[in-house]
Amino acid sequence: MEKQKVLELSLIAAKMRRLIVDQVYAAASGHPGGSLSIADILTVLYWQELNIDPNEPKKADRDRVVLSKGHCSPGLYAALALRGYFPVEDLKGFRRIESYLSGHPDMNAVKGVDMSTGSLGQGFSAAVGMALAGKMDKKDYRVYAILGDGEIQEGQIWEAAMSASHFKLDNLVAILDNNNLQISGDVDKVMSPYPIDQKFAAFGFEVIHIDGNDMNQIEAAFQKARTVKGKPTLILAKTVKGKGVSYMENNYNWHGAAPNKEQYEQAVQELDAEIARLEKEVAAQ
Repeated sequence: MEKQKVLELSLIAAKMRRLIVDQVYAAASGHPGGSLSIADILTVLYWQELNIDPNEPKKADRDRVVLSKGHCSPGLYAALALRGYFPVEDLKGFRRIESYLSGHPDMNAVKGVDMSTGSLGQGFSAAVGMALAGKMDKKDYRVYAILGDGEIQEGQIWEAAMSASHFKLDNLVAILDNNNLQISGDVDKVMSPYPIDQKFAAFGFEVIHIDGNDMNQIEAAFQKARTVKGKPTLILAKTVKGKGVSYMENNYNWHGAAPNKEQYEQAVQELDAEIARLEKEVAAQ
């Protein structure tokens, strides 16, 4: 990827992170840590990889995205708003009773949301069903499911993985946000899912290892996934929970907590500085 494109995508991701923090602070609740860790993945997905049209969110041949770790809706909503599915201004209503932006994605209320999720493990099953339907209908759309590493402690994930392999769903890409933290601590201490790569490989997946906060590696992984035939793909993305906000990084306490006023102001200061730096670099290219 050219340097100019990397800078432009990095700027989008930085703006996305600012909107994530804004949403959670305004609502005084939400899940910032895992939303921040997937901002780079969402950026490459929505600005590079997907066949989508915000003006026609239900078009039949669109690619589908399922945020299986649905509690990270602030990240998805920020991406959808910046991509033009609905006004950025609407993000201020996150988790408010009068708003359509509930704490977990609702496909019946939010433009651009392909599946309602929240109960961990279930979104991946829905993604497998979408991919299977595409095969049965002889459609060429692709399905992308974003999973959490704590989420794969759910047995339903492995039932879905077995089905995806059995039906040779090479139109399915699972992206695992491997930040190694969940609500109660390190995933390997709570209930270790490791070795993740070997387990998915044993279930018949093509496994691609990447730094999930590196734009070039993310794009390359999606390109490689398109070449895989006869089996589904897992992109095992090593990420930093809370990426972009210093005091949230690698701290499980920010899995599902909102910053107070002082913490919010610090986060805004850090993120705005990064946005300003990237804007200057983009302009200089």
